[in-house]
Amino acid sequence: MPIYEYRCSNCKRVVSILVRGFSGTPDVSCNACGSRDLTRLMSRFSVLKTDQDRMGDVLEDSALVKGLEQNDPRALAEWSRRMGQEGGTVPEPEFNEMMERLESGEMPSEWGGAGETSSGDELDEFDEY
Repeated sequence: MPIYEYRCSNCKRVVSILVRGFSGTPDVSCNACGSRDLTRLMSRFSVLKTDQDRMGDVLEDSALVKGLEQNDPRALAEWSRRMGQEGGTVPEPEFNEMMERLESGEMPSEWGGAGETSSGDELDEFDEY
């Protein structure tokens, strides 16, 4: 069942209306003022990417992949920022702090502190790419 957008000629609002079925001209009215004088609009649409599609787009950068393969913290920072942008997330201040440390060349194993690993294996998960 499609959702169509219409502009009401009476109140000038754009309304979205769920239309049951696909046959014939739907009998619709403005849900704001009740007018039946509506003009159907061309709706915008978006294509959602899967996580795999977003990963593929980011990893098309051969220099980035090479840096990840070499466990370069700068490449990890770049990958993290790009994946966040692709996913539309707003980074927390802690994330930005970690990215700055990676971009300066620090490895997570050098950070120490509670709850942080120091095995040097932090980037091993990227070996499959």
